[in-house]
Amino acid sequence: MNATIEICEGDWAALGEAASEIRRLVFIEEQRVPQEEEWDGRDPECRHFLALHDNLPLGTARLLPDAHIGRVAVLAQARGLGIGAALMRAAIEAARRDGHASVELAAQTHALAFYEQLGFMAFGDEFLDAGIPHRNMRLDLDH
Repeated sequence: MNATIEICEGDWAALGEAASEIRRLVFIEEQRVPQEEEWDGRDPECRHFLALHDNLPLGTARLLPDAHIGRVAVLAQARGLGIGAALMRAAIEAARRDGHASVELAAQTHALAFYEQLGFMAFGDEFLDAGIPHRNMRLDLDH
């Protein structure tokens, strides 16, 4: 299935409808993140990524102007297919294109190994975000 996954890159106007539905299902329904924390008002300033399989949106991520990657979400039925890694590679490449020296993210602690496989290193102490344990992570980019 991996070969048929397409990653679209665009702004909130183009990808927001599909991205917000994925985030609603994963963060608000599945992980019980409060809506007011999920919808932080920053989406219009971000670059968004949408993973499609047969034109069906299965995952999303966003890149903030300061090179933070966030809101990485893959629908439950599509996990384990490499979609999250494909989204991350697209966001990392976009940050590299923009000339950033590194990218950072706040990882849910259960996902630390996933991000470590992509080259990210954890730093700082564990903290709670929306009641979920996280750690900050950074990946230095080669230019």
